[in-house]
Amino acid sequence: MANSFPGQHPDETIDLVFRQHPIVMRKGMIYGLLVFTLSTIPSLFWPLQDWVWWMGLAGFVLALLIFGYRFLGWYFSVYIITNERLIQIRQSGFFSRSVQDISHNRIQSVNYEIKGVQATLFKFGTIFVQTFAGDLNLRFIHRPEEVQQHLNKIIRNVTPVDPREVGGDDEGETSGDQEEAE
Repeated sequence: MANSFPGQHPDETIDLVFRQHPIVMRKGMIYGLLVFTLSTIPSLFWPLQDWVWWMGLAGFVLALLIFGYRFLGWYFSVYIITNERLIQIRQSGFFSRSVQDISHNRIQSVNYEIKGVQATLFKFGTIFVQTFAGDLNLRFIHRPEEVQQHLNKIIRNVTPVDPREVGGDDEGETSGDQEEAE
């Protein structure tokens, strides 16, 4: 990725760009190989027929489309950590993209989990970003401990936001508990 992205603020710098682990494309590869294999089975019974080879070629093209669909989703889904915010860009299919943007001062905690044999062997896991508004789960992240440490280092240096500002209480109002404490 370049040193800039669409929607970047004037003084914003990119600290880290990362994607999901390539293992997320395994279903596309398995389904693609299955389609190609099934399309070549008729060549075992009718090896001298021309239509059999066209069927194999069609199976190959369909397998490329199945895998390409998953690959494009993986390639164009990216996570960007800047000096101001965490941005999640997720591509679903050819024409669907969602973007989530969380300022560092809204992040309460960042944790990660590596669960299972496959995740341990291939070094991928889930990063849990807890914010005032809710949780953001970044799944299938390669080396989640490094990303979590990087995010924690950044948010330690950020001034936290008062939860009352996010909660929606008007500044002029006080709750009953605060009045009793005064």
